[in-house]
Amino acid sequence: MWGFVVPKQRRRSAFTIVELLVVIAIIGVLIGLLLPAVQNARESARNATCKNQLRQMGLAFLTHHDVHKIFPTGGNDWSTPPTYNGGRPTTGRQQDASWAFQILPYIEATAIWNGVGGDDKSRSISAIAATIPTYFCPTRRGPQTLKYTESTPYIAPTYSLSGELTHGLMDYAGCNLDGTGVLVRSGPDLVVQPRRISDVTDGTTTSLAVAEKRLNLRYLGQNQQDDNEGYTAGWDEDTVRDTKTPPDRDSMGDFDGEDKFGSSHPSAFNSVFVDGSVRGLSYGIDPAVFDALGTIRDGKVVSGSDF
Repeated sequence: MWGFVVPKQRRRSAFTIVELLVVIAIIGVLIGLLLPAVQNARESARNATCKNQLRQMGLAFLTHHDVHKIFPTGGNDWSTPPTYNGGRPTTGRQQDASWAFQILPYIEATAIWNGVGGDDKSRSISAIAATIPTYFCPTRRGPQTLKYTESTPYIAPTYSLSGELTHGLMDYAGCNLDGTGVLVRSGPDLVVQPRRISDVTDGTTTSLAVAEKRLNLRYLGQNQQDDNEGYTAGWDEDTVRDTKTPPDRDSMGDFDGEDKFGSSHPSAFNSVFVDGSVRGLSYGIDPAVFDALGTIRDGKVVSGSDF
């Protein structure tokens, strides 16, 4: 008699609640380990971009010196727009706009420097409104503008600008507001001579040219005191800062950047020196050393190990 063998039923495998909780816990730990690594990698890339942009500015300073035999000036005043004469931007003491406007031809932005329009006023307005990607640190923000009605018109020798204007902003500032650095306040009516390399007697490797500027992140894109006139503003906190006050990280308070250098990077802010070298400077840098870096001929000896 033939018999039939009844096959055994296969048991279905399944996770128990305990096993599921263990898997979830492991995934949570892995995510906790990976997220900081990803964030650090992203910040490292953004920091590298920021340094490269400063390197371009440093080389532009040197190229400006090669072409014109002087460094760019810090411009004349916040209320003076870029100066054009017969459709061409002026240079040296005749240019009222900032150093950031003056180096445009040397960071591949000649078209913005030349301006758009048939007259000097139109060209100036177009330059003021331009956004230069090189002038924004990716850790803080992308290119940004501010549009508002001027409470005080821009004044220029031959015309005034008023009404609603767009301003291209920036995240970097030159050195420094007290006039002891590579930048000097200039303009056609001022007698201060633009700096030359021969004026940097303290050494080009220990004299700051440009660095990141401190801002209040809460008011980015709004009309705050030191981030409203934009990259073309001459001799203004928007484009020139002070090394007599210690640098600091960006804030979220109820005040502006307080004329300080600084950034959104966690441990250091980036800077370029007159020789074109780029370094990250600690927020905890010795105030006396930082002040010495901001001057070009005070006779104080500063070595690389000091900062």
